[in-house]
Amino acid sequence: RAVIERYRWVRCRRVGRGCFGRVSGVGLMKRCLIVDDSRVIRRVAARIVESLGLEAEESDNGEKALKASAIRMPDVIIVDREMPVMDGLTFVRELRKTDAGRRVIIIFCDVGGDAKCINEALEAGADEYIMKPFDSEIVRSKFLLLGILE
Repeated sequence: RAVIERYRWVRCRRVGRGCFGRVSGVGLMKRCLIVDDSRVIRRVAARIVESLGLEAEESDNGEKALKASAIRMPDVIIVDREMPVMDGLTFVRELRKTDAGRRVIIIFCDVGGDAKCINEALEAGADEYIMKPFDSEIVRSKFLLLGILE
């Protein structure tokens, strides 16, 4: 009975989707914040993250993501470079200034894969870098590499 009580239905951000699992703060289910101005990219990423057993939350710009992180810090963040209001580099720099933000795992996401873009992301505080378009195997391998998945 004690084990069963730690499980509950998790309603995902998208209407009609959900998963049965452990909830952050109650059990062991980890949360991933997906920050991208493209609704399509956010939905694809959320579906991938959910298929890997994490709870997905979405934000369409860095400013909203900072506010959401201040309320409830996720375990991992996938963030795009180019966004309105606050871009990904600024978001990562601002988040890393906070105590909780220093501990969260950040995966930077961009269409460009040149050394300059990758170095800027890593210098800003990202832990890893993935290029668009990405698929579930790429995300899964990065999550395994960073210890998000076992």
